[in-house]
Amino acid sequence: MPIDAAQALAAEPRTGEITWDHKDVQLYHLGIGAGRPATDPDELRYTLESRLHVLPSFATVAGNGSPGVISGLSMPGIDVDLARVLHGGQSIEVHRPIPVRGTATATGRIAAVHDKGTAAVLVMRTEVADADGPLWTSDARIFVRGEGGWGGDRGSSGRLDPPAGEPDRTVERTVREDQALLYRLSGDWNPLHADPDFAKRAGFDRPILHGLCTYGMTLKAVVDTLLDGDVTRVRGYRARFAGVVFPGETLRVRMWREEGRVRVEAGAVDRDDAPVLADTVVEHS
Repeated sequence: MPIDAAQALAAEPRTGEITWDHKDVQLYHLGIGAGRPATDPDELRYTLESRLHVLPSFATVAGNGSPGVISGLSMPGIDVDLARVLHGGQSIEVHRPIPVRGTATATGRIAAVHDKGTAAVLVMRTEVADADGPLWTSDARIFVRGEGGWGGDRGSSGRLDPPAGEPDRTVERTVREDQALLYRLSGDWNPLHADPDFAKRAGFDRPILHGLCTYGMTLKAVVDTLLDGDVTRVRGYRARFAGVVFPGETLRVRMWREEGRVRVEAGAVDRDDAPVLADTVVEHS
């Protein structure tokens, strides 16, 4: 069996030093659609080094995503075809604001392996700390199609009850035709997002946008719309990837205020609001 759950869970964590600076932060922000309009003072907080703050979802690419999802798929006990892999969900817990530049230690491991019958789900945990202590903890849920059925623990579904009532705010964000090409420069080189032939082998008629790009675009919409543009108010952010986005489409982001958090749903306008992000929560101060 390509996935040996016991071996994967018992494997030693991978630890490495990561570094980033303002250029990495600016590139990431541009990759998730910041800078439109280019001279808007609110957008300059994402693009101009003298005013720069760091959106917490930058944690998913800091240090080029090291240890990262792709490297995690080469952990002991895991040998899978990349064309069968889909990013199923992502969560981040922010321990303190992410600095514009930094050097930190990232420790990655397989935290769980779930048997969903027709697929396996790997939970890949990364903990990052610098000299002053913990910075963030992130979990990536990776679906590997065709690798389930060994009788292992199914794990929880993570599904939430739908938000109540009409959304408090709804915004739309256009995805550029070259958005995936720009976003992948932050470190996710999966050819699914650039190579038409590879995308067809994976079951798509053309390359798709990175789920983590949609994830970042959605968090930025929430911060800019309901959190007064203050990235330091974000304490945690989790989402389930319910569908794909194609470059050139438009995202519709719906937001519901709740005590200490915002519930969010995102859909593709061009495909009758086909679900893209579900079970999505931004926890904030």
